[in-house]
Amino acid sequence: MPASKTYYFDSNATTSVAPEVLSAMLPYLTENWGNPSSPYRLGKRLVGPIEHARESVAALIGADSTEIVFTSCGTESINTALTSALYTQPHKRHIVTTAVEHSATKNCCAALEARGYAVTYLPVNRDGTLDLKLFEQSLRPDTAIVSIMWANNETGVLFPIAQLAALCRARGILIHTDAVQVPGKLKLDVNALGVDLLSLSAHKLHGPKGVGLLYVRKGTPFQPLIVGGHQEEGNRGGTENVPYIVAFGRAAELARAHTEESQRRLAALRDTLENEILQKIPHTARNGAKEPRLPNTTSIRFAGVEAEALLLMLDQLNICASSGSACTTGSVAPSHVLTAMGLTAAEARGTIRFSLDYETTPEDVAYLLSHLPRIVAELREATSPRVIARATAAAAAV
Repeated sequence: MPASKTYYFDSNATTSVAPEVLSAMLPYLTENWGNPSSPYRLGKRLVGPIEHARESVAALIGADSTEIVFTSCGTESINTALTSALYTQPHKRHIVTTAVEHSATKNCCAALEARGYAVTYLPVNRDGTLDLKLFEQSLRPDTAIVSIMWANNETGVLFPIAQLAALCRARGILIHTDAVQVPGKLKLDVNALGVDLLSLSAHKLHGPKGVGLLYVRKGTPFQPLIVGGHQEEGNRGGTENVPYIVAFGRAAELARAHTEESQRRLAALRDTLENEILQKIPHTARNGAKEPRLPNTTSIRFAGVEAEALLLMLDQLNICASSGSACTTGSVAPSHVLTAMGLTAAEARGTIRFSLDYETTPEDVAYLLSHLPRIVAELREATSPRVIARATAAAAAV
């Protein structure tokens, strides 16, 4: 019996490895398995493919290939950016970030705070946007780095990174952005953004898990997080993960092929899903600003429903979605992103994130919509009337 089709609405968590990417990496798991640091041909012939991949990912973000450091993931890239800024500027001991960052940034800042560094966690508005005046007021003479995500992984809300970078540049402050969710969905040009450091992860753009990059603008002071051999020009020790680096390069080429028109089609499909839910299922609301945001993401709260129960019922129908960041799944606490936006714990726990991909079809959306209203109604019917009344009143007050 053939496997049942999976209806996947969790692309912000991860994406499938594209067939072209798998084909590109396989030879480097089989016949081309040498160590690129070795002096003989088996190793030396791997240097070229690594550099080709470096050029491909650099082209994706509008950078020079010499500004790319390959890492193991977005989390490592983010940690490297933060620690490097502090270690190369020992007289500066302050970090500015937001209350809605991915756990890679949030928990790294918390760990640095425990070591005596000062961290300002900027609040956001109810729609998940940032107060520019408050941001400017947070910058201090001892601010070593600003680390703010470009696109929120839970709501899709975009921050004005180019404006923030200009404010930082005027004060001689380094700025890093977590752009993990952006490739293929928005035009990405580090020179237009004006950032000093930028993090990406291959598995968000149809590459494999286990490889990422850190962009380091020329002239930016830098100290490696992982110290070892001479790999990555001394910027990241450890034998290069050749198959995955090659795969990242191919995935970057595929992401570059997405046009503004294809991004508009993706946004239109997202809007169809969002509008149908909001119109056909009572007591629902979108979390976060309608624009500007990623073209593939919608975060919707369902009054009187526990997200985990809803996700389990969707899973029985081979529908994959999320209650928030994949890195916090299983946590008892409500999403820190949603609570920072002013949602109650109950509202946050009743939220589902649907994140689409270019592989998502209108038929996939129709399948989801054919089941979702019934499931929500069943869950509400099974819930105490008093709980529903409280949740409904809270939703109506927004």
